[in-house]
Amino acid sequence: MFVKKMLLLAGMFLVGLSTGIAQGKWDLKKDENGIQVFTRKAAKGNIRELRVVCELDATKMQLINMLQNIADYNSWVYSNKKSTILKMVTPQNIIYYTQSHLPWPIKDRDLVIELTINPIGDVLNIQAKSLPDYLPKEKEYIRVPYSLATWKVTQGANNKLKVDYTFSVDPGGSIPSWIVNATLTIGPYNSFAKLKEILQAQKPTVLN
Repeated sequence: MFVKKMLLLAGMFLVGLSTGIAQGKWDLKKDENGIQVFTRKAAKGNIRELRVVCELDATKMQLINMLQNIADYNSWVYSNKKSTILKMVTPQNIIYYTQSHLPWPIKDRDLVIELTINPIGDVLNIQAKSLPDYLPKEKEYIRVPYSLATWKVTQGANNKLKVDYTFSVDPGGSIPSWIVNATLTIGPYNSFAKLKEILQAQKPTVLN
C-alpha cells in the first residue's frame, strides 16, 4: 500500500529535468500510446535518470506556448498543485515556483525552476533547472534540492515533433531511493500522455 501511494512522486518533476553524464545503458520500462520511457543508472547518487521519447502532433510554437503557460500546468503535469511565475526575464527565460501534492504520509514538495527555451535553429532546446535557494523554504513543504531537465525537439515526418526528454532529480527528504526508482516512470508517462491529448485537441479539423 505504501508503494502504491508513491505513484504520484515522479510526476511533480516533469518540467524540471537532466541529461548529465550517466553510467550504463538506457533500459526501456514502458512503451505505450507512442510514448517510450527509459531509465538508467546515474553517475552519482542512487536515483535513476529517466528519458522519454515520443512524437507530438503539434508545431514548435504550440509546444512553446504550453510550456510558457505556467499557470495552466495543473491541466497536464501529473500531481501538480500550483505553479506561479516569479520572474519573467524574457518570454524564453522564466523563473517560476511550483508545488506538488503527494499522498499521505509523504510530505508535499516544492521547487523553484528556471525555464530556458531556445527556439533558434532546427533543434528546439529547452532546459529547466532548479534554483533551490531562490526563495526561503516553507514549513509545509520539502524544497527539492536538485532537478534538471532537458527537452530536445526536432521536426519529424507528417508535421509531428520528435521529443527526446531527459530527467534527473533528488526529491529531498527521507524517501528511500528504491521507492523513487520504483515509481519513477509513472508521472512523466502520464504527463506526456495528457500533453499529447491536449495538443491533439488543438489541431484544426480538416473538412473534406
